[in-house]
Amino acid sequence: MSPAHTETAAGTAAGTAAGTAARRPTRQRAALADLMSTTTEFLSAQDLHGRLQQRGESVGLATVYRNLQAMAADGDVDVLRTDDGECVYRSCGTDAHHHHLVCRECGRTVEVEGPAVEKWAAEVARQNGFSDVTHTIELFGTCTSH
Repeated sequence: MSPAHTETAAGTAAGTAAGTAARRPTRQRAALADLMSTTTEFLSAQDLHGRLQQRGESVGLATVYRNLQAMAADGDVDVLRTDDGECVYRSCGTDAHHHHLVCRECGRTVEVEGPAVEKWAAEVARQNGFSDVTHTIELFGTCTSH
């Protein structure tokens, strides 16, 4: 491990405290979760922030970002990186590991399992001496409505 990746005990404790604070049940997180439960589309942090403001919620954009990161880490939201590199979020429909098939035209998203992908990833990791491997695969296409 390179020095840039090592943590001191104080750094680890601070990181844990920050992570715990971000996951505290707050009014802002509850408002964000409630908003996200009303839609199945992927939305950016800016879009979510705007919708919260339209609802009369007093939530800062930085708070929205922080809560989205915590919710993603907890598995409460799915995260996609769009073609232009922006992260978009939606409430997660399942606790199981899954991937997404996303329509480029309308944003319709289908959660899909990929047993062949899972087997391939495990085999590639094994062949190369890696363990504890994770992956994210998003498929983009055009749905039958377009």
